[in-house]
Amino acid sequence: MTEFIKKYLLRIIGVVAGVIGGFVYYYYVGCQSGTCPITSNPYASIVFGGIFGYLLFDLFTKKEKKGNGSN
Repeated sequence: MTEFIKKYLLRIIGVVAGVIGGFVYYYYVGCQSGTCPITSNPYASIVFGGIFGYLLFDLFTKKEKKGNGSN
């Protein structure tokens, strides 16, 4: 379990930051009329925030290089 956390720590932090950011965006900006599909619903804002946070923080992870076996 600890190896999983060590391997994916930056992505986990990204998801948590995205979830918090999505809720904060819903709470302070939101959509007053209810016609906005993402920001009018707190659950949708949280899910999209988590996805965005994962993708953003995934940019900063080091990718493992796979050898082609010709060495």
